[in-house]
Amino acid sequence: MTQASHGARPVPVRSGFMLRVFFVFLGLALLSGVISLGGKWAGRSIAMAGHTDDTTVHEIVIGNDVLAVPANAIRFEAARRSGVAARLDLYLRWPQMDGYSHEARDAFNHADGARNILFLTFDVPMMSRDMTGRFEPIYRALVEGPGRAGPAGLTVYPFTEKSGYVDEVLVVGDEGGNHPFVARCLAGDAARESLAPCERDIHIGDGLNLTYRMPAELAGSWREVDEAVREAAGRFLQTGK
Repeated sequence: MTQASHGARPVPVRSGFMLRVFFVFLGLALLSGVISLGGKWAGRSIAMAGHTDDTTVHEIVIGNDVLAVPANAIRFEAARRSGVAARLDLYLRWPQMDGYSHEARDAFNHADGARNILFLTFDVPMMSRDMTGRFEPIYRALVEGPGRAGPAGLTVYPFTEKSGYVDEVLVVGDEGGNHPFVARCLAGDAARESLAPCERDIHIGDGLNLTYRMPAELAGSWREVDEAVREAAGRFLQTGK
């Protein structure tokens, strides 16, 4: 054994070095936890596909009207907050007229081609009359022929070529009454590809326009759908009741 070997001493481990090692491992542990939580959050977010089952009620002001709506009925994530907005898009399951939930996920994801979701949009009216009010002064001049019979007493009118409503038809119910049901519906391939090809707008509240779209499969229940939409809007509306 050499003299150098006899004189060798163990190198002391500095406490500062050990402290740095400790913090490195602590940081890795924290990072692992964050990744785990983030993965669970991202997994849930992907599984929800933009929906939410949160029923927190938000108050949205549009013009002079206030709507109180649960988050799970609000269609877009960015709109799920209280405050002033130019418009509000909702979606409701027919016939329950409720928002998204775990139980209703197949309906909202249109599983197996299911089409029983109503789409509602609240905004400020662009016209002084709603669709019913526009029937005689406007739509009547844009359709042709006597029309053909539709389901549940509806009459379906084709639009003229110059009307500007390409691939659409006008659907009218209770035509002889003072307040007929009037909607525009897509026709042909466009109707078959759309989740909700029939559109109708009504005026409610202190100056609010409500446009709702419904699946073609519900045309035979147009009276019930129109009444249910009005009732739902009445529940959400806090002004002008």
